Amino acid sequence: MSDYGYVHRLKAGAPGHPIFFVFHGTGGDERQFFDFGGDLLPDATIVSPRGDVSEHGAARFFRRTGEGVYDMADLARATDKMAEFVTRLAAEHQASEIIGLGFSNGANILANLLIEKDLFAKAILLHPLIPFKPKANASLAGKKILITAGQRDPICPAPLTQALADYFTAQKASVETEWHTGGHDIRPNEIEAVQRFLG
Repeated sequence: MSDYGYVHRLKAGAPGHPIFFVFHGTGGDERQFFDFGGDLLPDATIVSPRGDVSEHGAARFFRRTGEGVYDMADLARATDKMAEFVTRLAAEHQASEIIGLGFSNGANILANLLIEKDLFAKAILLHPLIPFKPKANASLAGKKILITAGQRDPICPAPLTQALADYFTAQKASVETEWHTGGHDIRPNEIEAVQRFLG
């Protein structure tokens, strides 16, 4: 089995079922959400890639120059590379649709794939941070997107999270949001929202 450019874990589902890509946060790896993905969609093919950038030993999907400051050239590189990875595996497994879930840095690469490409039918963004104004993308119309966040998240400020939700809504995507009162942690109400979203 080729890794198609990313070290990853994969559980093959039956042809004709969805393929579900799960993207870890900074310092996580391909194990972080792999089992969670399988629990959420037992019949799907589950793919969990490891970020190919190291920040002081912590795996990420693209470089940054500071907290909340992205290396935009590397984000573009990573987005194109990940799009090819997603496309090839979805074709190989004859997937009925492509679904994504990402947390923190994983949510950010997934969000940029939504902004730049037309691959995912559904996406779950847990604590995303897009600190730039995304371009218009008509292919987002009708896509189903869930964004979850903490109102006191020091890494992903609530106004930027809301701005991202508003952007997707303006592109005519179907957007749901789920908030909690805390910070950059995943809480039970977020898990419940994810389960409802995929149910």
